[in-house]
Amino acid sequence: MGYKQELKRQYSTPQMFAIAFSIMGLVPSIASTIAFSLPAGPVGMVWGWFTASIFIIVVALAMSDLASAMPTAGGLYWWTHYFAGEKYKNPLSFLIGYSNTLGLIGGICSVDYTLALMILSCVSISRDSDWTASRGVIYAVYVGLILFHGLSAAVTGRVMPKIQTACIYINIGLVVATVIALPVGKVTRGGSLNSGKYVFGHVDNETGWPTGWTFMLAWLAPIWSIGSFDSCVHMSEEAMHAARAVPLGIMFSAGSALIFGFLVLAVMAATMNPDVSQTLGTKFGQPMAQIYYDAVGKDGALAFMIVLCIVQYLIGLSLLVAASRQAWAFSRDGAFPFSNFFRHISTRIQYQPVRMICGLVVICLILGLLCLINNAATNALFSLFVASNYLSWGMPIFCRVVWGEDRFQPGEFYTGRFSKPIAYIAVVYLLFGVVLSMFPTAGPNPDPPDMNYTVVINGFVWIGCMAYYFLFAKNWFTGPRMTVDENGSMESETTIANPVFENSRFSKED
Repeated sequence: MGYKQELKRQYSTPQMFAIAFSIMGLVPSIASTIAFSLPAGPVGMVWGWFTASIFIIVVALAMSDLASAMPTAGGLYWWTHYFAGEKYKNPLSFLIGYSNTLGLIGGICSVDYTLALMILSCVSISRDSDWTASRGVIYAVYVGLILFHGLSAAVTGRVMPKIQTACIYINIGLVVATVIALPVGKVTRGGSLNSGKYVFGHVDNETGWPTGWTFMLAWLAPIWSIGSFDSCVHMSEEAMHAARAVPLGIMFSAGSALIFGFLVLAVMAATMNPDVSQTLGTKFGQPMAQIYYDAVGKDGALAFMIVLCIVQYLIGLSLLVAASRQAWAFSRDGAFPFSNFFRHISTRIQYQPVRMICGLVVICLILGLLCLINNAATNALFSLFVASNYLSWGMPIFCRVVWGEDRFQPGEFYTGRFSKPIAYIAVVYLLFGVVLSMFPTAGPNPDPPDMNYTVVINGFVWIGCMAYYFLFAKNWFTGPRMTVDENGSMESETTIANPVFENSRFSKED
């Protein structure tokens, strides 16, 4: 695709699946987002997950078509530039590159913030809920986690594929352990399981919205949890046989999330307190901790929460690795300030973009200051991840069906005659997801502490990005740049006009 190979190709197809599946980290992700679906009761938890996941798989199919045809680390903004109309190529590509990068950064922040809460909930459980962490303590733990993630991402390049492989077994093991331990523990301790009618048919409403819309807001849980399969795209330039490995990684991770997530949530609904408000108002600060506590007692809850913390840490590590590749690719095309500095690849540290990793760590530390304000400000980190990524996923698919269908040449993975209808459905769903992420979850007419500030934060990101482009960046950002000439030498100032496979000098795998 006109880029010199600078990263090391070392990820197999299972390892590509592993990095997306690791970032999803189903049980910890469900624990992180259960507060979005619990207000709708078991129906919101179980069927909200299932219905939203079906649409997410449609998006995965549309993205896989593009990822197989044009696998590159900066895929989303690269595809946008290639397919968009001539007048819109540069500004839309610039917008999507920034939106995708900041969305991934929001994901890192929300994962580590939730991990800080999980760690501190373990302390609360051990003290029988007699202690609650202050916001200052939460931020201090968050800072330590971000710094440790940055160090780990920078120095574990050689073993990262093996870490991702191990994550498959750890995550599946945690799913199996949860599915078995919750009902067995509940019955062993003298409790009884909730009926199937309750699990699959009980509707609750702990918000001020109508019941139907409360169910739709429950979609935010799977939207956030199954929101990282684009990480396979960002790892394209480290994948072996990327045209096959990347789309298969996307599809396997999204499909397994639907199945395993539905199973875990059904078991949780069968074992939790039938009074949803009691679980939502837990003194542990984490509804999942309360569900474990009710089913398996103090010691069992502590054991599970410790394992959740380990898996959540691996989620953050994998997400930082994927985000660094996207940001590095964008800097390679000259989009960031100081791009020449941040695009450097350290050959001494296993071909890692160490400078970019450090830059992301600094940004995460700054954004994490939001957790010192209130819950509404903190929740904006979650919504930044959703809204920015959904815009980034939808734009290249939209550009393909509106402007570039005649330019699309399928790769090894292709949905055939269903490709275009799938793309249309994906775009409509992603637009709905962006709107949904901006609703206050507590109800209409919220007080300031209950307001959803996603529209403010994302509006600032998107408007600021466009202002920056038209005032300054349009003078130097001209879209993806070729970094090789016919002889394979560096040539960083040439803008790519055509995809690799329309130019006989390159093969799809380049």
